Amino acid sequence: MGCAPSIHVSESRAASRKEAEDAPGPAAPLPPGGPRLPRGAKTAASPGSGGARLAEPEPRGRSGKTVAVADVQFGPMKFQTDQLQVLLVFTKEDNQCNGFCRACEKAGFKCTVTKEAQAVLACFLAKQHDIIIIDHRSPRQLDAEALCRSIRSSKFSENTVIIGVVRRADREDSSVMALIAAGFTRRYVENPSLMACYNELLQLEYGEVRSQLKLRACDSIFTALEKSQEAVEIISEDHIIQYANPAFETTMGYASGELIGKKFAEVPINEKKADLLDTINSCIRMGKEWQGIYYAQNGDNVQQNVKIIPVTGQGGKIRHYVSIIRVCSGNNKAEKITECVQSDTHTDNQLGKHKDKRKSSLDIRAGGARASEVTSQRRHSSMARIHSMTIEAPITKVISIINAAQENSPTPVTEALDRVLEILRATELYSPQFGAKDDDPHASDLVGGLMSDGLRRLSGNEYVLSTKNPQQVPSSLIAPICLHDVPPRVARAMENEEYWDFNIFELEAATQKRPLIYLGLKIFARFGICEFLNCSETTLRSWLQIIEANYHSSNPYHNSTHAADVLHATAYFLCRERIKQTLDPLDEAAALIAATIHDVDHPGRTNSFLCNAGSELAILYNDIAVLESHHAALAFQLTTREGQCNIFKNMERNDYRALRQAVIDMVLATEMTKHFEHVNKFVNSVTKPLAALEENKETDEEQEAIHTMLRTPENRTLIKRMLIKCADVSNPCRPLEQCIEWAARISEEYFSQTDEEKRRDLPVVMPVFDRNTCSIPRSQISFIDYFITGMFDVWDAFVDLPELLQHLDSNFKYWKDLDERQLRSPWPPAESE
Repeated sequence: MGCAPSIHVSESRAASRKEAEDAPGPAAPLPPGGPRLPRGAKTAASPGSGGARLAEPEPRGRSGKTVAVADVQFGPMKFQTDQLQVLLVFTKEDNQCNGFCRACEKAGFKCTVTKEAQAVLACFLAKQHDIIIIDHRSPRQLDAEALCRSIRSSKFSENTVIIGVVRRADREDSSVMALIAAGFTRRYVENPSLMACYNELLQLEYGEVRSQLKLRACDSIFTALEKSQEAVEIISEDHIIQYANPAFETTMGYASGELIGKKFAEVPINEKKADLLDTINSCIRMGKEWQGIYYAQNGDNVQQNVKIIPVTGQGGKIRHYVSIIRVCSGNNKAEKITECVQSDTHTDNQLGKHKDKRKSSLDIRAGGARASEVTSQRRHSSMARIHSMTIEAPITKVISIINAAQENSPTPVTEALDRVLEILRATELYSPQFGAKDDDPHASDLVGGLMSDGLRRLSGNEYVLSTKNPQQVPSSLIAPICLHDVPPRVARAMENEEYWDFNIFELEAATQKRPLIYLGLKIFARFGICEFLNCSETTLRSWLQIIEANYHSSNPYHNSTHAADVLHATAYFLCRERIKQTLDPLDEAAALIAATIHDVDHPGRTNSFLCNAGSELAILYNDIAVLESHHAALAFQLTTREGQCNIFKNMERNDYRALRQAVIDMVLATEMTKHFEHVNKFVNSVTKPLAALEENKETDEEQEAIHTMLRTPENRTLIKRMLIKCADVSNPCRPLEQCIEWAARISEEYFSQTDEEKRRDLPVVMPVFDRNTCSIPRSQISFIDYFITGMFDVWDAFVDLPELLQHLDSNFKYWKDLDERQLRSPWPPAESE
């Protein structure tokens, strides 16, 4: 909730404050050598300081006494404000900067000064200042508008007041629209006078800042409403639902947010209710609240305690009606639906009804109740349509069983099962809610950027990939490459490809950035893929060439070297004993093919970027798994287009369809929005049942039970998904040198995306990946914490990978050490001789 910031030209009028009465007018003369900061204010960054340092002076007035912090009254709510914090962004300490510093000291505000633009965002995220004053007078030295947009891209800036200091000559010549668009709240015409700066700060404190504090306090009010077990509904004077809390939505059977914005229509009033409705309407039209017992009829009578409160707003008119409804206990036959009466100064006896065909059987429109009192009352009518369905989904059966169990259960059990139903009805059953990531911008951006569907497409901007004309293999590359005539340097680079410590970067250098074809030939031969597919090595070679040609060698990370690395990890996992006992030859072929193609034609940009840019691919795939869908589709197009590279042309139809389905499923599993769903399904369906069976695995029967459980088609699918997911993000489990190189490459790709997003004025998906401010060690720590550790612990429990976990542990310690030393580069500084 928030207000659109307004821009006001500051005229520096005096503000009433006790200290202002005896304050000097003009600014004091500057000392020799230029302006100096007042005692107590420090710069946030200075040459040789090694980073931002935040000043925290004691809030004192001119007399040296601590300034009292006033209470803020917000309706019946009263709260004490913290000492206001001001961030000054000036490239040099001139008269204007000095004036605001002394004004902050006089007002008792905490003051921080920074001269370096790249330190501003980190400084703000650390302290979350109430007021930011940015020097807009010298665009060549400081791009104030770009800096303001960068700050506004952080969710913590929602209630921050940002001021732009402009030259006096600009007051008449330029429009404030550019400042508004950039996110500034006000414009301040330069005036270094102490009183001018002081009055400006006072106006901000009692104006914009205090308004933002009240808006911030609304979060607690809405939290109380959201958690309340009373059904609460707020309606405008025009009969538009503006708010309904979860208790109301649950009672009515609506999805979250579905009611908001709905309009009501008039419905006839029966004669028995007319007198009561007249009484209610006449009461609330006079601005008085009405409270009493009301009976709603929907097959059965439901007795309700209803309170309707008219809310008077601007102009003395009734602007809202708040309805609070509680269904009386003691009736188990009727659903928890209520009939609430609304009226206003322009509408006489009326009753509202939702214009929703799905609810057309209900002759009422609003309601709610205390969960512990009326849980069983909403069962029959709300579930009747579901019970009458001839085709039931498994989740529907589960909910039906829980509903039946609640009928005669004690209140604590009923309430607990209500919570279970809320969870089961969620759309993301397997996606955890992170509580800690809000305090970690790196983790927040990674989780948001990698797991977001990016459904924020902007019209007019298009990011066009080279998908209309897939790359053809250059004639110079169509050489009779086979395992018998591999160059010696390449052969040496592939000697230990069966081991986890295999160095893919040595192969990349030896093959001139074409490692996929050579490694693919060797691994596919080791697994006998040509024999399984019934294709020649020549066909396989042609296929690998055209696939590798459609990887973008210009990408720092998502290129054919990454594909070869994932292929190597996949082959390594397939050789583990547990995997060999579980998967069959078709599964192995699908896994190796999926690893080879899983990022073909990757543009070096995330799904969210493509959706925001309105790319052709995002439109084609409806913003859902855009890149993963494209990788799979393009790979099969390239494969089947010409017979000379069609490795599937000799397969039986049914085998091909099964293989194709498995390959597509594995490629789609690499999409990060489903990361936790795949991991949790694997845990619940494979890891936990396996652990239970292995407790008593001595007998042949239990061994057979384990084999049967793992070999089911559903579990084999889950295993293959986990296999390629772990192979795709195994960089943190590689030897340290490789881990560092991969971290540098993916960071550079994200930096490039952020640069382009800013250049094209697109939403910045991961603001923390700014090449000027990002800490690569910290981003790796967050990535390992939120995505890698849990998944590889689960994978290790199934496959047994002690070597990988050892690398993961040592690499994590390496990143932690760099972070504790406040280093942003992936490499430690060179030691001086």
